[in-house]
Amino acid sequence: MLKVAVFVSGRGSNLNAILKYPNLKNLAVVDSVISDKKDCKAFQIAEENSIDNFTLGENEGSISYTGLTEFLKARKTDLIVLAGFLKLIPDTLIKEFKNRVINIHPALLPKFGGKGMYGINVHKTVLESSQKKSGATVHFVDETYDTGKIIAQREVDISDLDSAEAIAERVLKIEHELLPYVIEKFAANKIVLKDDGVVILL
Repeated sequence: MLKVAVFVSGRGSNLNAILKYPNLKNLAVVDSVISDKKDCKAFQIAEENSIDNFTLGENEGSISYTGLTEFLKARKTDLIVLAGFLKLIPDTLIKEFKNRVINIHPALLPKFGGKGMYGINVHKTVLESSQKKSGATVHFVDETYDTGKIIAQREVDISDLDSAEAIAERVLKIEHELLPYVIEKFAANKIVLKDDGVVILL
């Protein structure tokens, strides 16, 4: 059983999608939910599902960024999933969990990625650039924002939409399908890294 740590900063809709994805039932378990915000709305979802939740930071009772790697190793975490987590992951954690940290990004990378490109900012930029399509990308996390190898993408037609909020809503539906699917493939050992990219086995 794949032990997954989900990192969140917001309401946790992707976390909820993971928990409700039927194909993961016998393959993976969300073992912990971690946020940089102590009042994170996603914690409510964790508590409703009896999942341990933790806050990152320097306050008493929180996990420090310097202690995060050892914390996850002690919990025997297999996969780290960034599901709307807005902070940069420490380099030490990325090295220790090499090719075991993934992120969901609300655009078709390599376009519309990088520092500051998160949430509604992404969708505003997509709208302003008159794109006909957008979508979601799941990628490996490396030392910089949104530059790791792409694992999977799904696109959606946005040619009929005229607001960033409408694009966000449509893309989010794709995120809720794509992220659990990729976790399923991880759990089934069907993701293969090659020098020129990533292959998902059927």
